[in-house]
Amino acid sequence: MTVFVALVLEFLAGDPQNKHHPVAWFGHWAASIEKQFYQPTVFAGIKAWLIAIGIPMLATTFLYLMFGWLFSVVALWLCLGWKSLFEHVEAVIKAKTVKEAREALLWIVSRDVKAMKREDTRRAALESLAENASDAVVAPLFWFVVLGPLGVIFYRMVNTLDAMWGYRNERYQYFGWCAARIDDMMNWIPARLTAWLMLRVGKSTPWRMVKMQATTHASPNAGWPEVALAYAAHIRLGGSVKREGKLDERPWYGAEDARDMDSMAAFEAMQVVKHTLIIASILAVVVSSVF
Repeated sequence: MTVFVALVLEFLAGDPQNKHHPVAWFGHWAASIEKQFYQPTVFAGIKAWLIAIGIPMLATTFLYLMFGWLFSVVALWLCLGWKSLFEHVEAVIKAKTVKEAREALLWIVSRDVKAMKREDTRRAALESLAENASDAVVAPLFWFVVLGPLGVIFYRMVNTLDAMWGYRNERYQYFGWCAARIDDMMNWIPARLTAWLMLRVGKSTPWRMVKMQATTHASPNAGWPEVALAYAAHIRLGGSVKREGKLDERPWYGAEDARDMDSMAAFEAMQVVKHTLIIASILAVVVSSVF
């Protein structure tokens, strides 16, 4: 019942987008911890990570003991990002001009968009959709079912710290090592579960083919749902992109005879993801009800 009510809240209200959102509070808290403890070392990153997560976990444990079921519902709801995710991606896909598509894309990816063609914006949006289908929906549901409300809160804080500190650049290469590795571990199962569900919903593809391409991705997890969506929707994802003026060379994902990235293909890919998340939600409701 908890999972079902939280999903209904997400469907009706979505993820509140304001400065009072708990994730926004945690982001400000983590930024203050970074400012106080930053040093370009792994040890400093581990210490900052423990403080950034440890104190909020104590506070949320106290709230859980006080408010029980109500806290569980609100916690899961606020840790999901289903509705806002699709809204951002639809803004890119439905944009009337390439300029509008580029501007909408800036909300969801950290890439140079100035030289992107229309199909490039659609491809980037769908890659973000695939990755965040795991990070923002399947993973929160998974960790709630496995570890309860405190587990999903812990996951959301881990994922937020990775988004803030988990970069492979000069500042965060060592300081962000802990944040990135723990996030990798917590998303290992959800990313592969998301990929497996996509292949059940869309065009069936041997797992070994998805694995062969997914392991070429720079991330140990993001490649799985991206490659699975490429095969399931019979589209081509991946390819080189520019970030901060530098070319990030990446292979193409999907079948050799994949379709061009027109608006119809993009909308069909979105439906694959939507149906994948519906199945994941049903599984979460059933499993949480039984156990």
